[in-house]
Amino acid sequence: MVDAEAHMTSTSRLVLRAPEPTDLERLFDLYADPRVWGPDPLSRHDDPGQTERMIGNWRAAWDRDGLGMWTAWAGDEFVGIGGCFVRCGVAWNLGFRLRPPHWGRGYAQEISAAAIAAAHRRRAELPVTAYLLEGNDQSLRAVERAGLSRVWRGPDAGNPDTTAIRLLYSDQPLSPETLTALTEV
Repeated sequence: MVDAEAHMTSTSRLVLRAPEPTDLERLFDLYADPRVWGPDPLSRHDDPGQTERMIGNWRAAWDRDGLGMWTAWAGDEFVGIGGCFVRCGVAWNLGFRLRPPHWGRGYAQEISAAAIAAAHRRRAELPVTAYLLEGNDQSLRAVERAGLSRVWRGPDAGNPDTTAIRLLYSDQPLSPETLTALTEV
């Protein structure tokens, strides 16, 4: 079980904390908002049960990896989510999603910087990676500003849109084995 008090940090403007079951409604609203999932329709949530399972997976990542996704708060206002978790046992996966009123304010960079620093403290031997769909220019700029570079471009496995292209970014070169593990999922 995640001890939320032990999994809390802050940036200059945000408090970041491990998700709690009480976050269900606000997280469902975030993932159900077409402005948020628009660039990546596979991440859309249609029912709160999806969100509840996601929270459970995030909490399991905290238990397993000692790091995971955070909810981000500016005072009492929910800004979004972000953080890192271990993907396929070979790399940290950086992710973030913000509520539209908070876009363009540098929050993604604050969350990313905190997540990357925490990942390096936890398991420095693992690269930090990020997945995004081609055409998601906001996330692309945020990932590049976080210091990650594109290492792979290819079909988005499992996407019903057969023309969808997935991009993989990393903070370091990836071995062929790591690249295979991350792109054949």
